[in-house]
Amino acid sequence: MGDAAEHEAPDGIDAERVAAWFADHVDGVRGDLRYELIAGGHSNLTYAVSDDGGRRWVLRRPPLGQVLATAHDMTREHRIISALEPTDVPVPPTVGLCTDESVNGAPFYVMEFVDGQVIRSFDDAASLSVEQRQRAGESLIDVMAAIHRVDLDEVGLADLGKQADYIPRQLHRWYGQFQRSESQVDGGLGLPAVHEVHDRLAASVPDQIGATIVHGDYRLDNCMLGDDGSVVAVLDWEICTLGDPLADLGLLCVYWTDPDGPAVLPQASPTALDGFPRSAELVRRYAEVSGRDVSQLGYYVAFGYWKLTCIIAGVYARYAGGAMGSVPEEQVAGFRSMLDALAEMSSAAADEMGRT
Repeated sequence: MGDAAEHEAPDGIDAERVAAWFADHVDGVRGDLRYELIAGGHSNLTYAVSDDGGRRWVLRRPPLGQVLATAHDMTREHRIISALEPTDVPVPPTVGLCTDESVNGAPFYVMEFVDGQVIRSFDDAASLSVEQRQRAGESLIDVMAAIHRVDLDEVGLADLGKQADYIPRQLHRWYGQFQRSESQVDGGLGLPAVHEVHDRLAASVPDQIGATIVHGDYRLDNCMLGDDGSVVAVLDWEICTLGDPLADLGLLCVYWTDPDGPAVLPQASPTALDGFPRSAELVRRYAEVSGRDVSQLGYYVAFGYWKLTCIIAGVYARYAGGAMGSVPEEQVAGFRSMLDALAEMSSAAADEMGRT
């Protein structure tokens, strides 16, 4: 009875059929497989998979329930990571892709397990030495620059998405999502700042400086660190596309909290610890490593705040509108407080973008 409970698969895994797929597609699997959910929520689900021989893999699948196919396309995510394997961008080696939904109810792909640490909390960051924190910040920028250096034609990703007019396309996408979120809440969201900042951003889009891979959500807790603090794997490529590289740097600055600055989200607070470089240092390093002009970065920081506000508005609307079922009032209130703070930060960043 204890063994059965121990090997019980979490939601989102059909243990018998997934094990059969592993047997057919992965060399050297020994004995039974065990599964553990290591990242859930409304994004793609990530599971650790291990066999009796001690080998480990990672399996990624879409979230349970109805999702937008374009946001959770396993084939696309697998394609991106596979294409980056031979480059100097650190990604987990891919093992295989399953598009047959009869196996596990949805497509999934499997990667090799990479040993490392993901810094998601203040306590996680406190476990690093000052030297490791310094190295983490430097490596995060060096790897971002490596992502933006990838030759799209050489790796076969030139057709991953449209390359021009990245910011106008993003403004259209996220503003549309914000407007849909407003329609889900009785009386709307009451956030005129989001509309105002959208109009200011749309009226002053900088010229795009080339087209590169854009990770889309590049931040400390979407990377895995090795023993010295260096990035050993970049994770969560689900909204990766092609476009303006400064969008990645701007969003990283939004998430990167300096010791004397406010944290936009709880997971953004670890970088305020001693040892992590200041955001201005990260920007200088990116300019040096990439050779790119960052004089217009203030615009991309404002865009990053605004985009994050639109994302959190969607989460809040789902909770407040009852789409997530019965949720404690304090949790809904917490998202509302976060949303109000982000809207204010968006306006403040928009005020600053012309001064840099």
